[in-house]
Amino acid sequence: MRVSRITGFLYRRAENLLALMLAVMFLAFIAQIVFRYVLNLPIGGTLELTVVMWLWLVLWGAALVLREDEEIRFDLLFGSVGPRARGVMAAITALALLALYVFSLPAVVDYVTFMKVQKTAYMKIRFDYLFSIYLIFVVAVICRYAWILWKALRLVGRPHDAPATRSEG
Repeated sequence: MRVSRITGFLYRRAENLLALMLAVMFLAFIAQIVFRYVLNLPIGGTLELTVVMWLWLVLWGAALVLREDEEIRFDLLFGSVGPRARGVMAAITALALLALYVFSLPAVVDYVTFMKVQKTAYMKIRFDYLFSIYLIFVVAVICRYAWILWKALRLVGRPHDAPATRSEG
């Protein structure tokens, strides 16, 4: 019970940060419009901030806020087979994605740490700070698909007559 309360609290804080990023992006967008078209004084920092917030918003949301059942998928084949076949398909997909992300992780770390040598044009944000969200995303995806693989293997290993529960499917 305590773990679910803690994870629920952390999930809500991740949602709060996501909403804050969206608000910052929106305000920077409005400021860009006002400065460019009302005051005739174009500034690049607002455009840069909007792009940075968009990058972080998408990857933060995909890594920490978006739940598995909220992802958009084309699952005609997946939905047309039985629970054990779905488990096998989920396991194969999870293994493939785990292999891809785990294999790419060292190169991602190298690239992100290498990018400390460059900064953004207007706000002078180091690119390693800017791209660090991708590291968070990759680690979250690895954890998510390890969990999916574990659930899928449990589903495949269940006897034929055992019903699947909603939390396992």
